[in-house]
Amino acid sequence: MNKFILLVLVISSLNAKVYYSKVEPYEIRTISSNVSAQVVFSDEKSLGKVLGSEDYIKLDDELDQVELKQLQEKKIYLQDTIKLDEEIVKNYQEILEKKNTNYDRIKLLKIKSTVEKDKEFYDLYTTQNQYLATQKELDNLKIQLLDTSLQIARLNKSIKDKHLSAKGYVLYDLMVKEGQVVSMATPLAKIADISKAILTIYLDEEDVKGINGKKIYIDGQKTEYKIDRLWNITDETHISGYQAQIVVKTPQRFSKLVQIEFKDE
Repeated sequence: MNKFILLVLVISSLNAKVYYSKVEPYEIRTISSNVSAQVVFSDEKSLGKVLGSEDYIKLDDELDQVELKQLQEKKIYLQDTIKLDEEIVKNYQEILEKKNTNYDRIKLLKIKSTVEKDKEFYDLYTTQNQYLATQKELDNLKIQLLDTSLQIARLNKSIKDKHLSAKGYVLYDLMVKEGQVVSMATPLAKIADISKAILTIYLDEEDVKGINGKKIYIDGQKTEYKIDRLWNITDETHISGYQAQIVVKTPQRFSKLVQIEFKDE
């Protein structure tokens, strides 16, 4: 009986399809420029190394920094002027209330001449026009403040886009050198996410059918890994295979070729 079970296991093992895959970083990203500028720093010494919080590429932001400082000062002046105008508008409102009250009181008095009434009327509407002019100026200042805030936000983004860092990623490739002028969408570098690794294989139709009920063996060792992604359409290059990916722990060294098998429980 034991010999029979052993024979079945041997036959099952011989029938298991073997796949091979390189252990690749979980993701390799191509970083492109969002701005047009000159490269002032390109950290070639960090190629192949895990990056810290420092910039691995810097683009020229000198004029941006000058413009940003001026806009920040302008914003402060606008905010101060708006506060003053708001106080003036408030004062005009109080004056108008009193003048309206005074005019309503004297406009029906017979003891007041038409000239006197007209004088009060003109004085009231002069104050009202001054109030409206100040309110208009206040609204224009608020629009300027919004425009300035938007310019500051755009400059901050532009400056941020000129300082590239990727803590925890590996600098996989540098595509630009110091002194080079780049435009928008120019590829600058490739960085690799090595927090995990990924195995890509191309399964035949038979293995796809029963894949969920099988254990994954890597280099002959049983694992608890599962298929993380499985395409239901055959690959355009491997026309008879269905692409599948297995996410695994970070290895000591990437690009190693491993053997993958799927076996019944």
